[in-house]
Amino acid sequence: MSKLLIGGKWEAGPTVEALYDRYRGHQIGEMAVATPADVTRAVTHATEAFAAIRLSPTERYEILLKAAGLIAERRPELLALITAETGFPRGDSESEVRRCVQTLRLSADEARRIAGEVVPLDATPGLGNRVGFTVLVPRGVVCAITPYNAPLNGVAHKVAPALAAGNAVIVKPSEYTPLTAVALCRALLDAGLPPGLLSLLHGPGASIGPALLADQRIAFYSFTGSTRVGKEIQRAAGLRGTQLELGSISSTIVCADADLALASSKIVAAGFRKAGQVCTSVQRVLVHRSCAAEFTELLVEKTKRLKVGDPTIDGTDVGPMISEAQAMRVEQWVAEAVREGAEVLTGGRRDGAVFQPTILRNVRRTMRVCTEEIFGPVVSVVEFDDVEAAYEEANGTPFGLAVGVFTKDVSIAMNAVRKLKFGGVHINETSSSRVDVMPFGGVKDSGHGREGPRYAVREMLEERLLTIAW
Repeated sequence: MSKLLIGGKWEAGPTVEALYDRYRGHQIGEMAVATPADVTRAVTHATEAFAAIRLSPTERYEILLKAAGLIAERRPELLALITAETGFPRGDSESEVRRCVQTLRLSADEARRIAGEVVPLDATPGLGNRVGFTVLVPRGVVCAITPYNAPLNGVAHKVAPALAAGNAVIVKPSEYTPLTAVALCRALLDAGLPPGLLSLLHGPGASIGPALLADQRIAFYSFTGSTRVGKEIQRAAGLRGTQLELGSISSTIVCADADLALASSKIVAAGFRKAGQVCTSVQRVLVHRSCAAEFTELLVEKTKRLKVGDPTIDGTDVGPMISEAQAMRVEQWVAEAVREGAEVLTGGRRDGAVFQPTILRNVRRTMRVCTEEIFGPVVSVVEFDDVEAAYEEANGTPFGLAVGVFTKDVSIAMNAVRKLKFGGVHINETSSSRVDVMPFGGVKDSGHGREGPRYAVREMLEERLLTIAW
């Protein structure tokens, strides 16, 4: 059972909800559902623990490093758990575990690198006999609200930097994937983390989210999810700190000189991993008209080779979406695009929660598959004649999380980073390129702030100035 963790104790909670395997549909466990009163108790315990417990940087380093080792040791059970909760094929589940280990190790390293800087006060005329320097201190209680599409590594990207910085943490994972969040919390506790510094609350955001946002004792919110919810969090947080990784309509640009074999392979992988349920999944491919026919043929051919279905079978590339309702929504969007003139080159079919990897062309800007984040295994091919037009097309959404550009031209590459309004611009990689050490986050309606242990740790600290005159 997925219990609540409050004040260092695992609790059953007043009510429970059943949890089901995403592909086979049988029950795999239960989730204890928190109440607003549980939120208040969790924040109280976290606040008290933060005031009472002061782990040294070395202690934080050792705990996080040991937790990384425990996650690596528990890999077999974690793989089965992630696949059951999410429907991810083995390759995607393997990536979750491998990257979580890396995120914990990187965060451990950052715990020992926290330092302020000297302020050159004597550079001001007449200001002798005075020195100044900054110190970095933890914010207090951090609330981490995480999505289902990265149930292990995504949680680690919020919890581990918060702990590395010396904060107490309250985790509210997706109600779709609570068991994986429990497994990470158990690893941290088994690694020696004082229990009071970590709380875990399950339940729908609509029921416990308002209580989490209303409690002024929470100093910082780290959230990954929709732009709509992100804006609600920002309004409620007011002057408190936030790091928001929100929605996206991710594009990848294929220029006339691109390596088409490389680009098509990477785009197929980036468009359909985790059944397209990644904020940076390639949703639109902007391809130069001169190579569009050849590229599209390669893209369709490689998409058709993907093995789709049961995620527990070795070699499966694409499993089910998180629910049949989400797969039905994607089916409706594709059907709507077809009615408006789009052409399905491959895919477009649904079997329960499994939606076949789909390539569309002849789409228009006004179609929902282009104007809203589809969050499913659908890629639309859009042709362009000039790279400036491609930049304009990519920039022409409210979002700005990440973008990819395939080209051999250094001038195009260097201009792209100046003209494309995104948090990340990846040359000869797709919009979905991510390494855990890098800063990750967006601009515009894709949010603000950065994940990546080094960058997240810095956001979860407060800078204070100390001056001394003599």
